[in-house]
Amino acid sequence: MDGEDKKEKRPGRRLWAIAAAVLVCLVLSALIGRYPKPFLTPLSALTDNEMARSLIVHLRLPRILMAFLLGAVLSAAGAVFQMIFRNPLVDSGFLGVSQGAAFGAALGFVYLGGTALGVQASAAVFAFLGLAASYFIARRIRWGDWVFRLVLAGISIAALYSAGTGVLKYLADPHKQLPDITFWMLGGLWSVTWPDLWQVLPVAALGLAIMLLMRWRLNLLSMRDETAFSLGLAPGRERLVLLAAAVAATAVLVSKAGQVTWVGLIVPHIARRLVGSDAQRMLPASMLIGGIFVLICDDLARAALSGEIPLGILTSFFGTAVFIALLSARKLRLKS
Repeated sequence: MDGEDKKEKRPGRRLWAIAAAVLVCLVLSALIGRYPKPFLTPLSALTDNEMARSLIVHLRLPRILMAFLLGAVLSAAGAVFQMIFRNPLVDSGFLGVSQGAAFGAALGFVYLGGTALGVQASAAVFAFLGLAASYFIARRIRWGDWVFRLVLAGISIAALYSAGTGVLKYLADPHKQLPDITFWMLGGLWSVTWPDLWQVLPVAALGLAIMLLMRWRLNLLSMRDETAFSLGLAPGRERLVLLAAAVAATAVLVSKAGQVTWVGLIVPHIARRLVGSDAQRMLPASMLIGGIFVLICDDLARAALSGEIPLGILTSFFGTAVFIALLSARKLRLKS
């Protein structure tokens, strides 16, 4: 019995350890940068250098918080998608959300003047339209179960958006608009300020709150509709609520940060290894680990070289490396 009690307490202790690691990473990230010295700002500079204090408060802190929020949202959305669709190889771009945001951003650069507000609004609108179109097409398909129909619809919408983005790239001005589109799609948080954080925080926080409050139902929603219905759930309606929360939070962050990939795919697998597959612990762990992952990548993006490295390149590089390691260690499988 003592051995079983220790095994049950172990995931909870690991979750608290991850939470403590978040605090450490947030504090260290505030000191990482290239001013007044490369790589690490000495504590003495905070008392003697007014510019260093101003830089940390007005530039680093909003970017650090945005990076953590981005990682938490992408990871939570990825965990929700993987459990709802009973597929361990999907993420927040599965329903055409990321592709829709990319198309909207490209449209903003080409036809809306390329202003920050126009690009962000267009990216968010088309990300939502990606979910709506996937849902509508899935309802029109007459064969297969609901999950399979939504999978097919999401693949179709993602391909359609990708083709549309290619057309917009072809029509864009190669000297100005095309570089802007390409750089946005690489992802990055170089322009984030406090107003940007306040703009996305309400929607992102609401989406995360809904996913957290409904996480205990994810274990049941990962079952087949007949089983979930027999246990007292309304699987169609509750899945739609979770999907809408995940997509809304993802859309507002992607509209600011651009394309940041692999986070929602690999982080839920890491969380399952550490705290188990029960969504009660796995979803919060995914949020925390995802925040740490993106935060570390963004620290490298702004401090490793004298110039900014696009965040999406680093998340793809490290995400691919971790994914290969996971595949080599053990065959991926989704427990329910």
